[in-house]
Amino acid sequence: MRTPQIRLGHIAITAAAMAFVECPAKAQQPPSTSSSSAADNNGQDFTRPENLFQIRNLYQTAPGNGSAPGTLRTVTTDMTILRADGVIALTPQWTIALRGDLPLVIRNPITDDNPTGQYVSGLGDADIQAALIRQFDSGWAAGAGLRFVAPTGADDITSGKWRALPVAGARYSLPELGAGSYAEALLRYDVSFAGDPSRRNVSNLQLAPMLNINLPDRWFFTLYPNTEIRINYGDPIPGQTGRLFLPVDFMVGRNVLKDVTLSLEFSVPVIKDYPVYNFRTVTRINMKF
Repeated sequence: MRTPQIRLGHIAITAAAMAFVECPAKAQQPPSTSSSSAADNNGQDFTRPENLFQIRNLYQTAPGNGSAPGTLRTVTTDMTILRADGVIALTPQWTIALRGDLPLVIRNPITDDNPTGQYVSGLGDADIQAALIRQFDSGWAAGAGLRFVAPTGADDITSGKWRALPVAGARYSLPELGAGSYAEALLRYDVSFAGDPSRRNVSNLQLAPMLNINLPDRWFFTLYPNTEIRINYGDPIPGQTGRLFLPVDFMVGRNVLKDVTLSLEFSVPVIKDYPVYNFRTVTRINMKF
């Protein structure tokens, strides 16, 4: 039976978010409507990286192997991810964006070592990413990069695979919708290339037709803030009947201070022929430096 401690990270971060949203930000002036500024950036724009530290809590339920052959059961994941982003400005137009993630995971998988599906916890698969970004003008920007994921996690948590994720994105600013608003196409391909040969091979395309609208009083709303649309070309997962996973994915948040952003994301699948998850929430605290 799941204990109340399982979601302490999620509850703590959500509580902190509620407190921050309610706190006054008197030191910060309202963002300008004539041009984009650092206060308009919520940290999700691939083409506009920032120096920041992020605490992210992901909670999701997903189908998994059942205790009997051919049956399915729900697998719950509660993950706290520590993220650091860094920026190296080469010229006014060219930027190198660096990223690293360290996930801490609580999950209840059924494996040979855990046949009853007890909750286990430990380090997840860490990753690093580097991308080269080009700002063409005040409206257009684009970039491409590569992420590496290492099987650093505990046996019942890790994917067991070394993975590479080429990523590319292009953004067009929409200042008429609010300073810092934009539309962005982001895609990446997740593919395994080494690791435990007994584990499932990974090969799937991930897409995000992102639309970010900055609202009054430093609030924002984002459709598809992550590459949550998936098309699977790799080994099938339990319950898979097709290749497509299509969720409704949106995020709402607030730049509560000049250097602090809080947000909450919800994702629910509409098409899950490739059943990645049943329900997903992500809470983020971004602290710029």
